[in-house]
Amino acid sequence: MNATKRLRIVAWLEGISFLVLLFIAMPMKYFADEPWLNKQVGMAHGVLFVLYVILVIEVKIALNWSIRKTAIALGASILPFGTFFINNRWIHRPE
Repeated sequence: MNATKRLRIVAWLEGISFLVLLFIAMPMKYFADEPWLNKQVGMAHGVLFVLYVILVIEVKIALNWSIRKTAIALGASILPFGTFFINNRWIHRPE
């Protein structure tokens, strides 16, 4: 499996884990006093985030992305739905 395909899969999973963390796990922690899901999803999201960063750097090298494009791809990981945008915009349709 090439780096681009791995990044597409991890970007999708990282985006989903971020949304689950923000809209399901965090409200359960603070409004229902149930922190167990936050711990589980938080750990999964953290691992996927680190993997996403590593794969963005790998794809940057493989596809010769500019520093700007790489910075935007990395910045997208901190925005809800950001990795989905990057996945459709740049990873799925490479230059």
